[in-house]
Parts: sequence; C-alpha cells; structure tokens
Amino acid sequence: MTSVLLYAMRCLAEGDQSSLRHMNFGVKEIESLRQLQVADLYRIGSLRAHCLDIALNREVYWPMIGNLCRQREIEDLIQALIVADAPAEMMQVLFGLNQRDYTRLRRLLMVDPAVGRPPDVDDVASHELWERWSSRADDDTSGLLTAEQYLDIHQETALSMRAIWAQTQRFAEYGHLNGSSDTASPLVGGDE
Repeated sequence: MTSVLLYAMRCLAEGDQSSLRHMNFGVKEIESLRQLQVADLYRIGSLRAHCLDIALNREVYWPMIGNLCRQREIEDLIQALIVADAPAEMMQVLFGLNQRDYTRLRRLLMVDPAVGRPPDVDDVASHELWERWSSRADDDTSGLLTAEQYLDIHQETALSMRAIWAQTQRFAEYGHLNGSSDTASPLVGGDE
C-alpha cells in the first residue's frame, strides 16, 4: 500500500493526472494526497486498514514481461559480443550502440582495450570463415548476419570477433553474395 501511495504521490508531482484517474483517485483524493508527507507513508504502513484494491491486468502484464525478456536477451547478447571483443562499428551497425556506451560497457565488463587493426586471417581460416559466413548469409546481398550468427561463428572458429567482422565485411564488399554463381571462397592473399 505504501508503494502504491508513493507512486500516486509521484504521479501527482509529475502532473500525471491520467494515471491518478486510472487508479480511481478523484478530486478529493488528489487534494488529500497533496497533503501527505513521506512520514505519513510510514504511519500508513503500520495501520491495519487497507484502502486499495489491486488487480493484475493480464492483457498488459504479459506483453510487458515479453518485452522485458526480449530486452534482457538483447542486453545479454550485447555483453557476450563485447566480451568476445566485438568492434565498435559492429555494435553500432547491429544495435545502434554509440561509442560512449560501447566504451562504458567494455570498461564495465573489464575487456582490455583493443589496439590497432585485427590481424588478417590466414588462407585456411579465411576458407573456413567463408564457408560458415556464406552458408548463413544466404541470398542477403548485404552479407550482414544476425548478432547470434556472428557469435556462433566466433565460437565455432575461435577467430577473434574483430577478425570475423573485418573479413566478412570484405566478403560482402567484394560482392560474393550478389548473384555470383562462384561458390569458391575469396582468399585473403589472392589466388588458390
């Protein structure tokens, strides 16, 4: 009851009249709410009287819970990618994460700062990466994968996320998915 009344006081302070009306606060109740002090909320907590009728609106609750779960999954995925040393550009493209938030998350997750370009992958690793990337990219001409797919490739190949991002961006840039019938992987160093 204390929490609900505190919420009502906050709605009043913020001018959220529609929330107060939705909670069935009328003009007289709002006026009495204006007179309440924080100490009064503690006194209300000790009373045996109960002035609230709280009910769960399932039509609002379940979509809200679903949304929270999706947000948590996205946050977990962002953290997993950052721990795997995903570059800032990748995080911006996939999630719209700005540089400040990216840096803050790297510090929070205690990921060492990245220095310089990612090392180029050798021919064998490039072929393997090409196979895994092209099988997931299907006919998408952008060559962009989902965050989960990038993480899967990282776990399957043990290549750094920076190298995976840089190399798959090269694959996409050279247009190997743009209707090309050539299924051979492009090499880092040139001819086969």
